Amino acid sequence: MAEKTPTQQLAEKLLYKPAYVADKDADVKQKAHAFAEGYKKFLDNGKTEREVAAESEQMLKDAGYVEFDPKKTYQPGDKVYFVQFKKAVVASTIGTRSFEDGFRLVIAHTDSPRLDLRPTPLYESDHLSYFKTHYYGGIRKYQWGTMPLSIHGVFTRDDGTTVTVRVGEDEGDPVFCITDLLPHLSAEQNTRTLKDGIKAEELNILIGSDAVEDEDVKEAVKLNTMILLHEKYGITEKEFMRAEIEITPAYKCRDVGFDRSMVGGYGHDDRVDAYPALMAEIETKAPAYTTVCVLTDKEEIGSDGVTGMQSMYAFHFMQELCRTAGQDDILAFRNSVCLSADVTAAYDPSWASAFEPMNGTYAGRGVAIFKYTGGGSKGSASDACAELVSDVTRMLDKGNVAWQIGELGRLDLGGGGTIAKYVANRGIPVLDIGVPVLSMHSPFEVIHKSDLYMAYRAFSLFNNAQ
Repeated sequence: MAEKTPTQQLAEKLLYKPAYVADKDADVKQKAHAFAEGYKKFLDNGKTEREVAAESEQMLKDAGYVEFDPKKTYQPGDKVYFVQFKKAVVASTIGTRSFEDGFRLVIAHTDSPRLDLRPTPLYESDHLSYFKTHYYGGIRKYQWGTMPLSIHGVFTRDDGTTVTVRVGEDEGDPVFCITDLLPHLSAEQNTRTLKDGIKAEELNILIGSDAVEDEDVKEAVKLNTMILLHEKYGITEKEFMRAEIEITPAYKCRDVGFDRSMVGGYGHDDRVDAYPALMAEIETKAPAYTTVCVLTDKEEIGSDGVTGMQSMYAFHFMQELCRTAGQDDILAFRNSVCLSADVTAAYDPSWASAFEPMNGTYAGRGVAIFKYTGGGSKGSASDACAELVSDVTRMLDKGNVAWQIGELGRLDLGGGGTIAKYVANRGIPVLDIGVPVLSMHSPFEVIHKSDLYMAYRAFSLFNNAQ
């Protein structure tokens, strides 16, 4: 190999040249593929925030975590958790330093764009029975037609008991679907904008066609559907009014590509960050700073409600820890640092005009950092200070974690946000970091295994920083 010229050496020293993780390190590639196997099981087992919370709680119990008791005092190395209304999870490992020295938070969300059933969803039309839906989060409605769908959630009965529903995931289960027009009759539909290719009121789920054998019964197909539901779950139509039923794609996640370098599936946003955050928390043993892993809910609709990050549940947990030790929670918040673990858009060559290549983030180049989110004006963003960006990126460099930094896409095309600003509102410095995603918010998103693994490495480094 020819010796580099002084100019080439100078360029190497002064200019930034991004690289793809798998191209540099075959060992990391193998570890990334192995780590992704656990993630795929997690993704398949948790199609909704309730299912993710239940799966996460079991993982925490298996790892020796005990339910948090605010009346007890805790020692370094103790591991505690609690579940907020069966939808959000907080897990913590007590550190050797004082709570007043600050907490180290990693916060991801576990809700994903989906369809929910309306309070009165069941109806019959022309000898077919349907559920009416209300879309949740930023879906592109046209993407949800003509695909197998599954039903998840809970009914609460008249006697106060709860029954869990999960249909369409197991081999042999029936599935459900939203129908669409055939191209032979779609001339009028074809004049619609893409946004309204399928309208919200057309997102009706086909669930049956058999009728009860009684000519005098009106809505005989609807009644037959309700009879089947009553036999299996012990419910009447009234129970839909106090149920939480969610509709998701029915398929399992799969490796993508001849090289199996990627994972495709539903719910990467944001379970692709929730899983490595949870695994990093579980594997943290003796941290200096007390770690707090939050798997929160409702991010896709603004983080409102008692399980979203605009609620106080995670912050109350930290305050209660401080109180058990007789320490100042305001000082603890001031000295804390948070990683907002959320996905971003991966640069997509097929849709290159939506991105700004110099400031895009790319699948396979490592975990992505965002100093700010928001739209073209940075509106509603938590803009991390340069010192925090420096602290985190230097930590990643020392730990040999591949990272990249960028923005969501080309300016003035839209924008996005995370939970970062709600943490910053409590006086806690926060930086967005997560895995780039192709086809984000679609029923089949794609991520790179190397980026998933680098997110896990990043969160582990953060938890164990001295």
